[in-house]
Amino acid sequence: MREISLSIPTLEAEQNVEIDVRINGRKKTLKYRVEIIHWEDENPDSEQKVTTLKHYIKEYDKDWELIQIGAPEKDRIPLMFRSKNGKKGLI
Repeated sequence: MREISLSIPTLEAEQNVEIDVRINGRKKTLKYRVEIIHWEDENPDSEQKVTTLKHYIKEYDKDWELIQIGAPEKDRIPLMFRSKNGKKGLI
């Protein structure tokens, strides 16, 4: 499936986004979720950050797939997931 990039407003943690699109005249709803991961330590090293991300992604709801890891900030990093259910056929 080809990807389309859209600019969406800055979102806070645990926000859901639904986008309705038409492909060849048929409607499809794409569902996304933004999660913000906060680092446990005040100044984690790279290894601690990677370990935290791996654990979070591994334990995440299996009905959602990771599609983007955002730019890390001092105390957090955004992750974007797409609903796997949103990939089932067109309406």
